[in-house]
Amino acid sequence: MKNKALNVYAKAQKFADLTTTLIIKGNIRRAKKCLDIAELLFTTGSNETRNAIGNIYVNSVSTFMEIHHCSIARLFPDTLHAEYVKQVNASGV
Repeated sequence: MKNKALNVYAKAQKFADLTTTLIIKGNIRRAKKCLDIAELLFTTGSNETRNAIGNIYVNSVSTFMEIHHCSIARLFPDTLHAEYVKQVNASGV
């Protein structure tokens, strides 16, 4: 079976899944490190990377954190938190 390359959006989803798994396991330090890496990718990456982190990663992780009553403001780095707020305001919630 050939090993299929993942596109940037699929990679962002896998990274979000890893982050939420770490939160579930209580490994907040490593989850915070993932969020910091996502912030770095969001601020320095290409437009495609920025879109994937903003649309897939932030959406997936923030939805998980809201469902499980985690403090988004405390864990999300500043730029990702601003992106989260932008998404919430755009959705009309």
